[in-house]
Amino acid sequence: MANNLVIREATPADASRLAQLRYEFRSGLRPALEKREAFVRRCAEWMGSRLTADWKCWVATRGGEAVGQIWLHVIEKLPNPGSEPERHGYVTNLYVKPEFRGGVGGRLLEQALEWAKQQAIDAVILWPTPRSRSLYLRHGFQPPADLLQLRREKPRS
Repeated sequence: MANNLVIREATPADASRLAQLRYEFRSGLRPALEKREAFVRRCAEWMGSRLTADWKCWVATRGGEAVGQIWLHVIEKLPNPGSEPERHGYVTNLYVKPEFRGGVGGRLLEQALEWAKQQAIDAVILWPTPRSRSLYLRHGFQPPADLLQLRREKPRS
């Protein structure tokens, strides 16, 4: 599978393919409430406009087909007078098509983490799915002892 696999930084021209991967990922977790075409159009517009200095995305392609992606959002911190880095990273939307799994997700994650390291990102956070948790743990992620979270109540169906 590694043959012909290319991992590169995504550009706005990739937005439609990335949006299709996003639809596959999220509709595989919960039933979609939005038609595929409408979602892909709306999501592609959002993605294309966000691939800037604050949002980065890496796409894995094989034979020209987009088979996986990972997104990283740079979160600015308030300025510090000391040596503490002033940005965090939020990793999201790591997805690889099922038939291409077996190392591609790890390579995408490594690419994003290497970029974060080069950019002096202080901490990288994410919310894993139960299935992806072991991947992140293998790459050094640990549950934080110094993070609090307040989640809003989920709307009733």
